[in-house]
Amino acid sequence: MYQRDNSIGKGKDWILIWLYVIIVIIGLVCIFSVEYKSNDDFFRSLFAFKKTYSKQFLFFGISLVLATFILLTDSKFFTATPNLLYIIGILLMMATFVVGKNVNGSKSWIPLGFMNLQPVELCKIFTALALAKYLARNDTDFTKPRSQLIAAGIAFLPIVFSILQNETGLALVYFSFLLPMYREGLPPGYLISGASLGVLLVVTLLFPPKTLIIALSVIAGITIYFMKRKIKRNKGLLVVILGIWLAATLFVGVAVPFLFRHVFQKYQADRIFSMVGRDNPFVDASTATITAPEPTAKAGKDDKENYNVKQSKIAIGSGGFFGKGFLKGTQTQGDFVPEQNTDFIFTSVGENFGFVGCFILMLLYFGLMLRIVYIAERQRSTFSRVYAYSVVGILFFHISINICMTIGLAPVIGITLPFMSYGGSSLLTFTILLFILIRLDADRQMVLR
Repeated sequence: MYQRDNSIGKGKDWILIWLYVIIVIIGLVCIFSVEYKSNDDFFRSLFAFKKTYSKQFLFFGISLVLATFILLTDSKFFTATPNLLYIIGILLMMATFVVGKNVNGSKSWIPLGFMNLQPVELCKIFTALALAKYLARNDTDFTKPRSQLIAAGIAFLPIVFSILQNETGLALVYFSFLLPMYREGLPPGYLISGASLGVLLVVTLLFPPKTLIIALSVIAGITIYFMKRKIKRNKGLLVVILGIWLAATLFVGVAVPFLFRHVFQKYQADRIFSMVGRDNPFVDASTATITAPEPTAKAGKDDKENYNVKQSKIAIGSGGFFGKGFLKGTQTQGDFVPEQNTDFIFTSVGENFGFVGCFILMLLYFGLMLRIVYIAERQRSTFSRVYAYSVVGILFFHISINICMTIGLAPVIGITLPFMSYGGSSLLTFTILLFILIRLDADRQMVLR
């Protein structure tokens, strides 16, 4: 019989732990390079905890304490409490509407004095555990629509509260839970349908909705014409074709306008359309009061939506192949890139360490995610496997979207770079998320439910 070992070191995946430590240290170095000035007293500022890099150093210390505590915790604790933790997470998200602090137009923060807690970040952990708990149940048959709907409800309920908090970017992260659901048997048709809607959404950015509706109608008519013989033999094909046409038409004509008018904030919608060189066609009086944070004086009035991304690309490009060197980046030292220690921390890597530094960081992230997939597939427990795939899905979404934001391939939607972006909520959340996995993996010979 397998004997559980609760010691701090034995059975733990040290490769994953060291990858975590290295990436966090790189993040600390980059945050330091953003804020440190030549006339600062390093040691005094480090322990005064007034600079962002000193605060992040403190958060890292707290994270290590939490990580140690998690590694010493009985793994059955994480299988016994997911439902309770999930309810607490939802209640915390609801609490932001009462005691929440407004930061950059988003009322998603609960002030705790020494830091601000963002429940939507924390709820990712609870959702991953709750989803793993449900899918690991003996009576869960994931081939049936009822089980699929319940799993989707668990994964996507936080999206509703996140959107109401004007945290659209973090709301999108919850779609990463489709990865573990797909691994556990979610029919590919759901993913194909979702991908098709995604493609249709992108096309909507390029062409007016009326033009697309006409095009969809023409395509449906041509399809019916060329399949008329098959339709005569099977009337169900006609119903399917017309159903797809109707769904696509409603998506383009109703859902997309609603999305850009009532879900995305106005400045987010403006940034999305500016990427394809179009003005936002869905400007609505109801969203006119929601505006983007004012740019710095260095930005032109007609360029405020693209200022962050332009400065970000300049900073990354100026690093060249080997970078300008640590603390020698002119864009960084000149404070040209807004939010550089949070959403745009990747620009610090590009300017200081160039293509080589970015490539090494990407290798570290790739190694981290590949290791998690390897860990997921060696689990005997469905609970541990689902949780592991939830972790890698969340990390992949954050990493890919954040880096694409900084180089102009995705709209700026406020997605942090895991383990690197400044912020207590972000670092603590990703640390807890990862070390719960490490703890579960230490008991991989057990069947946890």
